[in-house]
Amino acid sequence: MTRIEVPRDEEAVRRFVEQFALSFSDVGVPRMAARVLGALMVTDEPGLTAGEIAERLGVSAAAISGALRYLLHVNLVLREPVPNSRRDRYHAPDDIWYTAAVQSGVYQKLGEMMHQGVLAVGGDASPAGTRMADMRDFLFFVQDEMAALVERWNETRQRKHEERAG
Repeated sequence: MTRIEVPRDEEAVRRFVEQFALSFSDVGVPRMAARVLGALMVTDEPGLTAGEIAERLGVSAAAISGALRYLLHVNLVLREPVPNSRRDRYHAPDDIWYTAAVQSGVYQKLGEMMHQGVLAVGGDASPAGTRMADMRDFLFFVQDEMAALVERWNETRQRKHEERAG
């Protein structure tokens, strides 16, 4: 597959960031954090400072600060110091989605929480217990399969990069 280059459309980029934020907020990511993540995803720079993000989104530095804390906490953004400065630069790593899913252990944590629910309702013999046990087992299954899935994704990703380059 050959690469297709088209001129960057800043208005379309702005609309995309807002649609990105809306979509992510629909699945539980705080809206400002989703906007910040969108801004980091669309930049070609190696990273942006909090001030640069605030300027691009037209919001206060305080709003950006809270959003960045959230994104750092859930491993969707990385922070690095700006050389010879007291500021930090933030960026979304190239492997953001699968790294966040694997490193966070979210499926394991949710599975353990569901197991506590199964115990709370007296085991998996009741309808509620059966329902929660199924969810627990699914979450543990996903966690166990994640490593193999990431390996397959890395192979697919490498193949796509080679196709684009060649």
